[in-house]
Amino acid sequence: MRTAAFPRLLLVASTVLLLVACGGGGGGDAGSGSTPSNPGLASEPVLSGVVAVGAPLGGASITVIDSKGNALGSTTAHAVDGSYSLKLSSKAISTPVLVQARGLDATGAPVLLHSVVATPAVTMTANITPLSDAVLHLALGTEVAPVFAKAADQQTVLANLSQLTLASDFLKTLIKTPLSDVKISDSKTLDLLNASGFAANKSAPDLLLDLVRVGVVRSNLDVLQLQLSNKLQPAGAAEVVVDLATAKTELAKTTGSTPALAITSTLKVTTAAAATAANLATIDDVAVALNQLIAQGGEASTIATNALLAAYDRHNGGSGGVLAAKLATFASKNWQLSRFQLLGCADDALVSGNCARVLVGAFVTDSSGKRVDYFSDALTYDTKTKKWLLKGNGRKLDMQLKPLAWWALDAAGAPDSAASSPNPALGVQVLLQSQDPISSTALLDKATIQTPSGFSLPFAYCEQYWICLSDTAGASSVTATGGISDTLLASASVGWLGGADTLRGARYIASYTLAGVSETRSAYLPSHLQTTVPATSRYPVIDGVSSTAPLTLAALRAGLDPVWSTWAAANPDLRLLSIRAVIRYTDGRLQQREFVVAPSETTRFASPMGGVAALAVGGTPVYELWLTAQDGLGRRLLTRYMLKS
Repeated sequence: MRTAAFPRLLLVASTVLLLVACGGGGGGDAGSGSTPSNPGLASEPVLSGVVAVGAPLGGASITVIDSKGNALGSTTAHAVDGSYSLKLSSKAISTPVLVQARGLDATGAPVLLHSVVATPAVTMTANITPLSDAVLHLALGTEVAPVFAKAADQQTVLANLSQLTLASDFLKTLIKTPLSDVKISDSKTLDLLNASGFAANKSAPDLLLDLVRVGVVRSNLDVLQLQLSNKLQPAGAAEVVVDLATAKTELAKTTGSTPALAITSTLKVTTAAAATAANLATIDDVAVALNQLIAQGGEASTIATNALLAAYDRHNGGSGGVLAAKLATFASKNWQLSRFQLLGCADDALVSGNCARVLVGAFVTDSSGKRVDYFSDALTYDTKTKKWLLKGNGRKLDMQLKPLAWWALDAAGAPDSAASSPNPALGVQVLLQSQDPISSTALLDKATIQTPSGFSLPFAYCEQYWICLSDTAGASSVTATGGISDTLLASASVGWLGGADTLRGARYIASYTLAGVSETRSAYLPSHLQTTVPATSRYPVIDGVSSTAPLTLAALRAGLDPVWSTWAAANPDLRLLSIRAVIRYTDGRLQQREFVVAPSETTRFASPMGGVAALAVGGTPVYELWLTAQDGLGRRLLTRYMLKS
């Protein structure tokens, strides 16, 4: 949360991003899953490719192993185009060669992707994309990351990689509509793994990555699924759902294989967005034009009159003037935008396969190539000029939903016996903007949030950026606690939260009065809420905290830098987003400060927190430290430490 009295400190820096790619008939013949080493290569082999997710995600960390788990090398993808090239450390390789890329996308969300090379050669290509990752999941029938982490112990599982071609062909049947949308008429020519000419430049294979949303998740019944959908469908609900265990069984059959039996959804093919897809090839022209505008170094008043902003409405309450001021800040610092990554559609529904407001994101870099910020907005296609223009999502207020799990610890890192039960706990976090982001003045005094099940819950103004859940219907103010209960619909405490309210694509509707006008605003749950709490190893924790070394206010005031390297190494698919300090007084006063963890700060927060603690004067304060982590599907895990003074 944010307050005017206790402003938020934003630390933004370089971003580690992933890059993915596509190409020909599914990677060729995989042969057996784990063949003997090949000592016959004339020289050390070279592996190259591109990491992309519809846009190059520069700076991705790439690791290569063989099927026995032997490390073959690591490198970093190019900061601009996502390409990589690596001379492997051995000429004798046990196949297949497995490749993992870890980084952050254009929104700062963590991405963990995989690819494979079935047959060793002196020159090899492995493009790493959401679709290459999906192929491996289908062939293995299980989560790829744990197999990659302990490949030496997974020989039986790796034998299933003999089904790579069949898995790729099956995946293409599920996405045949977007294949048509991007004008790929012959899917046999599309290699999802090893195409040597792929580039993340809005070519047809790259646009396919932009249009297809791919997720590998465990359902609320703990069934591992591949979920696919048209990324421009506003609700974001899964359209095609594949049971991975069944898919593996069917693909492994020597005769009579029917992988379609693994499809558990009503839809068997993802839907179309042909009208929008027809114009997406030129969407990066806006990024190029914005970079030109930024390089000219104009003032906000000049930028606001540029033709790129001629159609601008608003974006989460921000006007064209707010956008112009942001771009002017970029200009003053000589920053530039990357290529756009398509994030979704801001419309309530597609009309004839067309999205009027296409959501895009980009990372922002300084002149040294260091990532310093993120940019997101919505574009519209002008049919008269045949050009994309900045439009905004048209929303007067920001609203977000987060599937969330949280864990309360004491200063020694043990479960807090004084915390509410259960601990850990689950819920849906509802974030509805209630303050102006610049002046921090109140925009709303109350609101109601309607769940998909039809129940409505009261919220009231609490002097925070996000409006707070209220126990009193119709109340116009409530005292914030600084805890997760301010915005969380907890499964254990809100009896109106049902199964339909916790599924991916669940729609919540906010009703409120803004500037004297009654309005509604919708948001969709980006991923389902698990029915059981995640393992405690998933929650972010600080290294070295124990009964003999508790987390103390004195240490933080003295400049202790929180380090979370052990947790980060064990959870490569998660990223720590923020560290929030909360001071709560017995008289109801509340102070808090949120530090956004920059992408470069992957294991240590290099900033003393003494300025936060020093503000505690008078009364009997309670001190808390909150860590917020997130996965690539938008699910959050929070840890709260109760500090010793």
